Parts: sequence; C-alpha cells; structure tokens
Amino acid sequence: MNKLIDIVQHFRIEGTVASVMPIGNGLINDTFLVQTQENDKPDYVLQRINHHIFTDVELLLHNIEAVTNHLRHKLVEQGILDIDRRVLHFVPTASGKTYHFDGQNYWRLSVYIANTITLDEVTPQSSYDCGQAFGLFQKQLIDLKEPLGETIPDFHNMELRLTQLRQAVANDMVKRVKEVGKELEFIEAQAEEMCLAEQLHRQRLLPKRICHCDTKVNNMLFDRNGKVLCIIDLDTVMPAYIFSDYGDFLRTAANNQPEDSPELDSIEFRWDIFEAFTRGYLESTASFLTPIEREHLPFAVALFPMMQAVRFLTDYLNGDTYYKIQYPEHNLIRTRNQLRYFQQIETYRKRMSAFLCNL
Repeated sequence: MNKLIDIVQHFRIEGTVASVMPIGNGLINDTFLVQTQENDKPDYVLQRINHHIFTDVELLLHNIEAVTNHLRHKLVEQGILDIDRRVLHFVPTASGKTYHFDGQNYWRLSVYIANTITLDEVTPQSSYDCGQAFGLFQKQLIDLKEPLGETIPDFHNMELRLTQLRQAVANDMVKRVKEVGKELEFIEAQAEEMCLAEQLHRQRLLPKRICHCDTKVNNMLFDRNGKVLCIIDLDTVMPAYIFSDYGDFLRTAANNQPEDSPELDSIEFRWDIFEAFTRGYLESTASFLTPIEREHLPFAVALFPMMQAVRFLTDYLNGDTYYKIQYPEHNLIRTRNQLRYFQQIETYRKRMSAFLCNL
C-alpha cells in the first residue's frame, strides 16, 4: 500500500491519505479507492492505465480532458448546481499533467463521487435511462471544437476485423481452421453487408461523431433514487459512427444469455430492452441524427454481434492470445453464441424498422 500512497502523493490532492484499497472488477485498468482521513475532504479513485491497450497515453488523457471540460461547461450553461457529481474530475500532478508515470506504469486520479451506485442488471427502465443518457452524451459533444483522436485505432472497423480474420485463416497458426468451416462460411456470406458503415462513410453519407464506444449499463453512475448522474469509463471516447454506442449496448443488453453461454438454443433477442433503449436514445438524439443514421439503426443491432463473433473467432484461430479463456474452446463457444444471436436479431430487422418509422 505504501507504494500506492507514494503514487497518490504526486497528485494535487486535498487531505491526508488514510487507505488505498482495490475496487471494481474492470478487465482493462486496475482501480483503487483512496480514502482520506478528513471528513471534509474528498476521497479519490486511483487507476493504473493499461498502456498495452491504450498505447498513446497522452492522447487518451487529452481526449478525456477535452470531453470532461466541455461537459462541465455545458452544465454551467444550464445552471446545474451539483456539477461535480455529474461529470468526472481528474486531479492534476504537480507538473499540471493528469497522469503520473512511475517508470513502468501510468497512473491517473479522479475525485470519487460519493453516494452513487452502479447497476449490472439490465431492465427496460435501466435500458431507457441508458438510451437517454448515452444519446445526451453524444448531443452535448456535437459542438466540441477540440479534435479527438482514436484511443484504439479502428476499434469498430468491420473491414479491418474481417481482414484480421482472413489473415488468421491464412496463417492457421494452431491448426484450427478445419474445425470452423461452417462459421467461416456463414461470416463470409454476411461480410459485404456488415461493412456497410465504412462504405457509407467513404460516400460521405455517414459522419463520425464523438461516441463513448463502451455503452454498458455499469458504465453509468446512478444516485440512490435510481436517477442517472454521470457517465464513466471514458477511455474509449473517440470519433466513431453512432452505431458504436447504439449497437454495442444492445449486443450485450438485449441478449438473454451471457456472450459465452453454450446454450445456443436458449438465446433470444429481448425486444423489451431494444424498445426501451431505442425510445430513450431517440428522445435525446432527435435534434441531430441524420435520416441515414436513423434508418440504419437496425443494421447496427446486427453489426455488433457479428463483429464480436469475428473477433472471437480470430482470437481462437490465433491461439487465444487476446481474450482471457477458461477452457480451450471458450472463444469458439463465444463465436457460436454471437452468431446465433445475430441470427435471432435478423428475424427482428423488419419489425425494428417498422418500430422506428412509427416513432
């Protein structure tokens, strides 16, 4: 703990550090709660940034600072009083940077927002709230003047993901290609349509906007009454198609089974979650969504399970070097799960389009 306390001391904190303890179950960054001795001083959240995934830490923190400063300015304009509970605040070091490098790792510190909760259970109500909040997040950042970079380049680029899969097939590093012929055939049959976003962007029909790119219900803080306060986990905030925020939420939230469930026949698409999230999202984004963006929202719902299936299968063929696995076929089961979910979504595509038209 002494080492962690020493790291905290590099930041301009208020109060005296009493303890540093692990919190959360994030898969990317290590996170710790820093408690201070004084009752009138804030507590803090210390994070070790995974610089193997986020290789440009300067860019990462630049994006976050630009976004949080812009959101704070918006809240001031609206006359919001509890601003420090509605947007993350990162503490600078003595040199003015919002990160500290200890020679091996990069660290950052933010003010802990007390008396909040996160939710893991997805319900129609929490989905509606998430739709509203993530849509509002995009809306508030429409006029952000500061240019942002991609913290993970081509993160949701389907053309690149397919290229990576085809390279994995060609290399066949662990001799598994012969096991997945049906999966590869199915993916290739959908490949052209699944690259529609990149095609529309090249035709200048689909803009890139500032998106969160990791839209999950547990990336949001709620107050004790269940009201949304603040969107968190901003590492992947970057220019992207709005499909990233809309489709990725429904990839996990509207699947009635976990993404690694082998019970393929039990997988169903939850229409109640789709409807609630879509209502909330469209209420917040109605002022700026283009007809092309709105028309292709059902495509986005299908895109993200297919993209994730491609990524899981690529990792399986490469010898499971990216995703953590619990048994040798774990990534293959994940692939089949996502492909089955994609098939279920396809049966709802026309109904989704009709629902959007009615809205």
